[in-house]
Amino acid sequence: MRVSSEAALEPLGLRSRHLIALTVLRDQHGSTQQALAGTLQIDRTNLVGLLNELESDGLITRTRSPEDRRRHIVELTDKGSRRLAQAEFALAAAEDIVLAGLTVEQRETLYDLLHQATANIPLDPSADVYESDGHDSC
Repeated sequence: MRVSSEAALEPLGLRSRHLIALTVLRDQHGSTQQALAGTLQIDRTNLVGLLNELESDGLITRTRSPEDRRRHIVELTDKGSRRLAQAEFALAAAEDIVLAGLTVEQRETLYDLLHQATANIPLDPSADVYESDGHDSC
């Protein structure tokens, strides 16, 4: 699925990290840079590089917050919204190809199982997921 997804995004000039950032900005109706770094769980320096790429393609804008001039507000542009919609359509088509051997019911079961399997994964990748149940990481 990863290879198919990357191939679907390439003609749009996007990588998965771009897609995730654009999706968060759409779903949150914009964000401060600081909050976006926290949501994406990436270092602020890496976020600046990511935002520079998106901004140079006209997919986002960064403006100073009128309430606090030290903060930057990041928002999706109309072009960014359109590109995100194209990416989601391309990814759905790639998913259809990868999962063509499954029935609709099997796909729903797969989605349910994946959701259950990932429901308790902490957002913080450094968190010890074994801490509370006494299991070791082996």
